[in-house]
Amino acid sequence: MNAGPGKNSGGGGRRRRRGRRQHNQRGQRPGQGLSRENKDGIYTAPMDHSYRAVMGGNNNGHKGGRPRPGFPTQYPQPDPEPLPANVDANSRIFAFIEDLFFMAKIQETAKKLNVKVEFVKSDKDLVEKMQLNGEEKPSLIIFDLNNNSVKPLTLIPKLKSKLKKGTSIIGFLSHVQGDLKQKAHEVGCDMVLPRSAFSQNLPQLLRRHGAPEDAEPTVQ
Repeated sequence: MNAGPGKNSGGGGRRRRRGRRQHNQRGQRPGQGLSRENKDGIYTAPMDHSYRAVMGGNNNGHKGGRPRPGFPTQYPQPDPEPLPANVDANSRIFAFIEDLFFMAKIQETAKKLNVKVEFVKSDKDLVEKMQLNGEEKPSLIIFDLNNNSVKPLTLIPKLKSKLKKGTSIIGFLSHVQGDLKQKAHEVGCDMVLPRSAFSQNLPQLLRRHGAPEDAEPTVQ
């Protein structure tokens, strides 16, 4: 029998409402605000990188952020006092370097410290310049161990046997060249430094070895 006006059909049950979904406590539909949630329930929204501005940049360069664990904080060393100017002083430091960056850096640092540094290209060139100094031997010889035009591993032992202990020989290289560092020590190089450490300690090295022999003894 058909239901009359105003009466429900089918056992007096309530009519189901369509087109509406339940809301959560915040008034959001299920899944709203979690559009980036995958099937496993892991939220995959991109990380908020605004913290980089607070930290002062990328922490890989350690600028403004905390240094990586295990790496000591490095503080710049103050430049040493320049030596008294002496235009007649002999050069006590010679360098087998062709790298234009390091040549300019050494020249600039030496000028500030009133130290003379001569750049040489061969052992013959070094001998000629040494003869101009009379009996005074070099205090320091610097080698770019990647300067293949002079073959440092061959030249260093020759100079070491000739100059004995009166001359220090320092070489610098890339920090990843561990084998070359070991070979340089084996042939007589007194000190082998990475490029960065050599640059950092350059003022102290030039000041120490550039001083007149009677004023400041050479430290080995």
